[in-house]
Amino acid sequence: MSEILNTIDSPEDLRRLTILQLEQLAGEARDEIVRVTTTVTGGHLGANLGSVELTLALHFVFNTPEDQVFWDVGHQVYTHKLVTGRRERFETIRQYKGLYGFTKRGESPYDIFTTAHAGTSISTAFGLAEARDMRGKDHRVIAVIGDGALTSGIAMEGLNNAGASDTNFILILNDNKMSIAPNVGAFSTYLSRLLTGHIFVSLRKEFIKLLRQIPAIGNTAVKVARKLEEAVKSLVSPGIIFEELGYKYIGPIQGHNLGALIQTFENIKQFEGPLLVHVLTEKGKGYRPAEENRMKYHGVSAKKPQPPGRKNGKVGKSAPPAPPSYTSVFAKTLIRLAERDERIIGVTAAMPDGTGLDKFQEVYPDRFYDVGIAEQHGVAFCAGLASEGMKPVAAIYSSFLQRAYDQIFHDVCLQNLPVTFVLDRGGVVGEDGPTHHGAYDMTYLRAFPHMVIMSPKDENELQHMLHTAIEHPGPAAVRYPRGGGVGVPLDEAFRRLEIGKGEILRDGGHVALLAIGKTVHPSLEAAAVLAEEGIEATVVNMRFAKPVDAEIIQRLARGVRRLITLEDHTLPGGFGSAVLESLADQGLLRNTRVLRLGIPDTFVPHGAPKILHRLIGIDTESIVESTRKFINNSRFSQHQPELVRTAPDGEKAAAR
Repeated sequence: MSEILNTIDSPEDLRRLTILQLEQLAGEARDEIVRVTTTVTGGHLGANLGSVELTLALHFVFNTPEDQVFWDVGHQVYTHKLVTGRRERFETIRQYKGLYGFTKRGESPYDIFTTAHAGTSISTAFGLAEARDMRGKDHRVIAVIGDGALTSGIAMEGLNNAGASDTNFILILNDNKMSIAPNVGAFSTYLSRLLTGHIFVSLRKEFIKLLRQIPAIGNTAVKVARKLEEAVKSLVSPGIIFEELGYKYIGPIQGHNLGALIQTFENIKQFEGPLLVHVLTEKGKGYRPAEENRMKYHGVSAKKPQPPGRKNGKVGKSAPPAPPSYTSVFAKTLIRLAERDERIIGVTAAMPDGTGLDKFQEVYPDRFYDVGIAEQHGVAFCAGLASEGMKPVAAIYSSFLQRAYDQIFHDVCLQNLPVTFVLDRGGVVGEDGPTHHGAYDMTYLRAFPHMVIMSPKDENELQHMLHTAIEHPGPAAVRYPRGGGVGVPLDEAFRRLEIGKGEILRDGGHVALLAIGKTVHPSLEAAAVLAEEGIEATVVNMRFAKPVDAEIIQRLARGVRRLITLEDHTLPGGFGSAVLESLADQGLLRNTRVLRLGIPDTFVPHGAPKILHRLIGIDTESIVESTRKFINNSRFSQHQPELVRTAPDGEKAAAR
């Protein structure tokens, strides 16, 4: 029973507790996080368990929300949500119309910024601090960043810029790499606490003042004293690099010791200028499975009731095997292709497990590179490999590849280099919400000359597209959705697809459904339903968003004359736009009616993919409904009021 947690409705309640009560609260918060993520909603588990005490200490010491705490990435904010008035809604986290899984501006005054992509906290918080000073305010700005996010390029840029200023700004480095702990130990923690104490700070100032008054040698003595202080600190502290960048370094601090955290945070209130506090935490703290397997328990799925045919965890005869995931098919295909061609290189940005490249690494460790959370560097690195005859395959989530936009243009496409981009999580991804939906890749890639963009209708076609992309003499992208395939057999032999050519899967004279990727099978299902009503639909697997199959488009525009494009992607600049451009270029728009189905010009909220596909109108039932209206109403236009009404807070839908 959460005796203390159930009494916490805001940080003000938190500040009335004793240290012992805070420690009990930490245990109750952990229990609640484990319960909800493993049995109700799923979610990010390991990082949240590791940041419990840090969160409580920050809200205990600082006057939030007046003092602003910016959480980098945001997948460690479950305790933050529990103690800032959202405890009773915690079971809705990551669910449709429920709490957002990260911080979200507008959800609470304690969420000062919407986050989810790593490395942005230093730059944004520095901006918050500068704006505070310009407005004559005096509140504190605190950024919390993990050691992993600190490897990203933007974090390094922010670290450099903020460190060169004299702005009052606190940076908390939440370091959950256990290898650091043995190097520092209790003595270093004690020393850091001592160095932040009032007595030391005041004595240090007086001592420097006294030295300056010594005739002739005062300034020299001050320099010597400072060098001696730095030398002593460098013997016991790994923070000398941060000091050189302009930060006053405090730490490392034991991140699960509430007393040490609170005392340190109280002491640093008196410091001026950029300050970095190094906190050591353990990912998965307090939950043994997560402590023992940090990668597996970074994010978890809630345990669901077993389907029919399962007994004691075993599959019975009535339960068919689940189709393989697109990610696993990609990994196996890449390994097979690499057996034939030693020039194939696998590259990922801190996501070897998520992209499936961990399997490639096991077989070809010398041909695998994890560049860290540094997508810009990763793409430029691939360009360098490709320029020397290698065949790099950059496996990066669709939403994360956005971070390397300029490198795709300048370093790859401009030079027409054979880099293959594998975009996992293309389309709606579900509970992680608008920051993670792969909704924009076709738009941002389609603008670049030389780029080829393809999307498979199933896991078998993925094999052939990957082979086609790697053998293509220029840049190519293969995008596919999160989750399992459709369950088709996998061909043993690979074959190269003709660039820019689709395939007609079904003929019909009333309407043509031009689908790509995830939308192909729902289109086939919709065509079967429509046929029972006397509406015959042609279904085309277009395969390529660039170049589109102009020949098929022309034939259908002159024959059927009613075209519906379908994509799990934003409509502005997407696949449907490419079809319209082709029609315009061929002078066929005047006599052709076109309806585009896909994500409208608004941000899609978080929720289960089935719910979201229904909202944006690309599930089977929605396709049937839209096709009926399109055929029966010459003035039909796309209309999705439910999605528009449920656009995330603070985000205006263009259709309003």
